[in-house]
Amino acid sequence: MQLLNLDSKVINFMSIRRYSGILSILLVIAALGSFATKGLNWGLDFTGGSLIEVSFEKSADLKKIRSVMDEIGFGDATVQNFGSSKEVLIRLAPQKKSVDEANGEKITSAMIGDVIMEALQEMDSTATKRRIEFVGPSVGDELRDQGGLAMLTALICILIYVALRFEWRFALGSVSALAHDVLITLGLFSVLGIEFDLTVLAAILAVIGYSLNDTIVVSDRIRENFRKLREGSPEEIINISLTQTLNRTMITSITTALVLIALLVVGGELIKGFATALLFGVVIGTYSSIYVASSIALSLGISKEDLMPTVIEKEGEDQDQLMP
Repeated sequence: MQLLNLDSKVINFMSIRRYSGILSILLVIAALGSFATKGLNWGLDFTGGSLIEVSFEKSADLKKIRSVMDEIGFGDATVQNFGSSKEVLIRLAPQKKSVDEANGEKITSAMIGDVIMEALQEMDSTATKRRIEFVGPSVGDELRDQGGLAMLTALICILIYVALRFEWRFALGSVSALAHDVLITLGLFSVLGIEFDLTVLAAILAVIGYSLNDTIVVSDRIRENFRKLREGSPEEIINISLTQTLNRTMITSITTALVLIALLVVGGELIKGFATALLFGVVIGTYSSIYVASSIALSLGISKEDLMPTVIEKEGEDQDQLMP
């Protein structure tokens, strides 16, 4: 197996397509296995409930905060650090009604934040409310269903577009690459337990667009070379096309990754999930445009004849050629 042809400087990408195929299958299986066992850590946008961010002057005692939450009737709340040891994020499942045991008063969702903050300030006077969010369970379910429908619709539209723009083998390769990227990115969030909210969903849709753009550029160059180069097998022409677009692919990926790394490092916890999804999506999208989309098209038997433009004979053309 020779990866680089020193005479023509063409990288033999397709020589390791079987190994890359095995790697992709293993990653997809791992992602599906994680979905089945762990699932996704759905954020407040999808589950509904209440979210309160509280800051303290000193490192927060999470055990003590959980004890306070239990005393006021919210023992099922999730309490965790958010960004630093002085920042605490409190998440509660949807609460129809709660009762203040001391006063016997009913507490609606709009009052939850004030009740919790009052209890926390009694524990530590430096406690400060940074933000509070409420999402109803029906809204969360609706957002989750519509988000999944949005991804499915995007994949179907891309399948139709690429089939019409290029050829059905490229269409299957492109959609397979996009599904591959989405599944593995979601698998990463499942394995690491990173919260999946609307910003991450937006990042997943952006990954689909990024990966598609890369795949379209590669497919267009493959089609152009199939029509221009008279010699060479389909595998050789695909290798030539991938080599020609490699500089463009790497420059785009690296510059995008640098921005995302900056967001990940200094953007704060609120944008961490978004930056993580996009950064990983850029890496896996670059890989899939080379080793998934192109490999599937090659495995399906793409050839020069499939990509040659259809010749339409003009009416009377044969008669004109016969006339002296």
